[in-house]
Amino acid sequence: MKIVMPWLAAGVMACALASCGGKKDSDNIITTKVEASKPAAPVRMQDYEQTREVELSGSLLKCDIHRTADDSLDMVADETGQKFVDNRIELVIRRADGSVFFKKTFTKKTFSEYLDDDYRQTGILEGLVFDRVDGSSLKFAASVSHPQTDEYIPLVVTVSATGGMDIERDTQLDTSGEEEE
Repeated sequence: MKIVMPWLAAGVMACALASCGGKKDSDNIITTKVEASKPAAPVRMQDYEQTREVELSGSLLKCDIHRTADDSLDMVADETGQKFVDNRIELVIRRADGSVFFKKTFTKKTFSEYLDDDYRQTGILEGLVFDRVDGSSLKFAASVSHPQTDEYIPLVVTVSATGGMDIERDTQLDTSGEEEE
């Protein structure tokens, strides 16, 4: 038994030394496969409503704005392929007796001549809100934006006391946070 133990110990040592020998080089690289995320279902903005009562040329008016995502409009896609449903916005201005003074449904196409090709193709009509009474007209702020970004084209929709409408790009930056006199 005493003779077997040294031989057994020597064998274990030999195996241990042999396993510590040169490191085997391998061309195998082990990594996990990263799959590009697939675009989700088309993104829809939530419905929005705003109601404001204003006085214009001595008459009380009620301005109702309703935005809804509209599947009948062309969808737009961002650089990842994510699709977005465009919006339709309805503006109805009623007199105090409930009769309709002005009614218009806006889509991105309404503002097409004020947009560049990029916003015509990849922008959506994001919003329309009452801004102010300006003399004998009502001013509304509108925007066409790249979805889920801070990039947008600001627009001004003016409704006159006679019911006429005008649209222009907003070139006045509101950076002070205070109203102008």
